[in-house]
Amino acid sequence: MIDVIDSATEEPFLSVAEARADDVTKAVNSAREAFDSGPWPRMSPSERSTYLRAIARALEKRALEHAELWTREAGVIFSAAKSRMPGLSETFDYYADLAEAYAFEERHKPQNGGDVALVVREPVGVVAAIVGWNGAPGLVTTKVAPALMAGCSLVLKASPEAPGAAYIMAEACEEAGLPSGVLNIVTCGRETSESLVRNPGVDKVTFTGSTATGRRIAAICGERIGRVTLELGGKSPALVLDDYDIDIAAKAIASRATFMTGQVCYSLTRIIVTRSRHDALVDALSDNFKSVAVGDPFDPRIQMGPLANRAQYERVQGYIARGIDEGAKLVSGGKRPARLDRGYFIEPTVFGNVDNASTIGREEIFGPVLCVIPVADEEQALEVANDTIYGLNATVFSNDPDKAYAFARRIRSGTIGHNGVRREHRLPFGGFKQSGLGREGGHEGVTPYLETKVIILDGVPQHS
Repeated sequence: MIDVIDSATEEPFLSVAEARADDVTKAVNSAREAFDSGPWPRMSPSERSTYLRAIARALEKRALEHAELWTREAGVIFSAAKSRMPGLSETFDYYADLAEAYAFEERHKPQNGGDVALVVREPVGVVAAIVGWNGAPGLVTTKVAPALMAGCSLVLKASPEAPGAAYIMAEACEEAGLPSGVLNIVTCGRETSESLVRNPGVDKVTFTGSTATGRRIAAICGERIGRVTLELGGKSPALVLDDYDIDIAAKAIASRATFMTGQVCYSLTRIIVTRSRHDALVDALSDNFKSVAVGDPFDPRIQMGPLANRAQYERVQGYIARGIDEGAKLVSGGKRPARLDRGYFIEPTVFGNVDNASTIGREEIFGPVLCVIPVADEEQALEVANDTIYGLNATVFSNDPDKAYAFARRIRSGTIGHNGVRREHRLPFGGFKQSGLGREGGHEGVTPYLETKVIILDGVPQHS
């Protein structure tokens, strides 16, 4: 069994079965049987959409339980967890609607013989969906909903630190009457997870997590030409241009930096500003952070909960120490709140005068730590924004939409917001460079779960 630790109390609150290699094999075989011989991939898209809507309603019934599990596992404040529960069912409803309209088959007139050319899009097969521990409810939904809509079967690999969302998804699918074997759940660590990625019965892997693990998964899939989608890390820049108010920018940045205690891949953590405005922005960010109430995530007065687990707490503390050692100025935060003697709590932290080439300027910390980087001018701000191995998210703060658009077109990033973090689950999400491969969400989120086939016939089939 795996004991799941409450991030605020450091006490076990849930135990789940730990899958071993033979369990993973059974799960893959179950998904393989469901795909090769079961009814699911042979249903019409309209039939599958009925199940997706039923899953959405089943998730709605479990919203409070789902939110509580997420809070205990990852430290996200309960009010924020509750507010995001409707998005889970909305995602299933969105893909149910899309199933009714998606071009699974298109007709073309062939030019070199034949009466009709059909471009058909068929489910890729068995999908291994591997999710991280930080935002498990949304990560699970974003992978399961489009894969089911496409007609795939899945093995969902839950994180041992945060398996609750996968179990709730299993209950919802069971209540909806999803055919046997279409969704299979395993919870395991890295070594056993690798056996899932290597299993030849898996046609595609979709993974959300660290870039380091993503590299390993991509290498394994490359050996057998397995399909793979990767949603990886980020070191996302916020460019505060000279025409924008410092206090307004600071409030917008700080208010999002504490969500999920900064354990967000697309969080804005590199704050780039011209040198003449650097100190004012650092002070404004620090003032915003000093007013953040840190503590019990179930307390409605609290604005930021703990980090998710001990390993992450030690990781963040290590980066803070490294930042100080390398010469960045620790302006605020950087330690455990004095009144909290247990739980993985950390104060929201601001570093000033950060060198973009330093460790904290380049590596993903995955905590509420902001690095303010001074530059000579706005053109250098753009150069620094792109000087990273990552390219997941960015924001341009400017009063001029034309200027913001011009900068956005030059930033190498999958998503770019104007005057704040912008994220929509109905729009594609993913990264440039080492922030990933492929996209999740929206219409493009279905594509990775489909294979395209061309059929050229001498006559028009009646069923088509």
